[in-house]
Amino acid sequence: MLQLITNLIVINSYSYLSNMFEAFIDYLTSKIDLTHSEKELLHSCYISRKIKKKQFLLHEGNVWSYSCFIVSGCLRCYRISDNGNEHIIRFGVENWWMYDSESFNTGEPSKSNIDALEDSELVLFTKENYEKLLIEIPNFRNLVDTLQSRSFDASQNRIYTNISYTAEEKYQHFIKLHPEFYKRVPLHMIASYLGVSRETLSRARTQYVQK
Repeated sequence: MLQLITNLIVINSYSYLSNMFEAFIDYLTSKIDLTHSEKELLHSCYISRKIKKKQFLLHEGNVWSYSCFIVSGCLRCYRISDNGNEHIIRFGVENWWMYDSESFNTGEPSKSNIDALEDSELVLFTKENYEKLLIEIPNFRNLVDTLQSRSFDASQNRIYTNISYTAEEKYQHFIKLHPEFYKRVPLHMIASYLGVSRETLSRARTQYVQK
């Protein structure tokens, strides 16, 4: 499966890899307590990767079998409709996780693509190792359960805003909820994520700025 992650640059410097892992551990220990042996277990399982802007982590049709933590950079997950339009499902930046949960859980080919909007540094775990960590590190399992619950709640709220908010309200809500994306994601991609045309979002943004 590793070969399906295209154009990944393998980093050979141990110190560089160590820095990426330390960033991941810093994130975890800000959320949960970890013993020395649990950190050692995490260290024995992780994979560090660096991908360039516009390079793919996942292509539609391949099976997604990794857990991916973003150390630095920005990724997006999206699907392409039959008429060729892109529909962005999620973005991810530092200290976020990126995934295709459907393909990961079922083992079926993915319907989505994941690529980099910026040069990005990632910590990956294979599905086998990820499931091992969930069993052997209870606090990690609790954190994952919490994050999945929050992700479900966010998805439900997104459905509500998409069917009930105006374009201006959608943009306002997006900026309030995700200020970190404002200067890092092109307007046409924000429009795709919000389910409106670029022209509609441009008008909505103008109205928002003028207030």
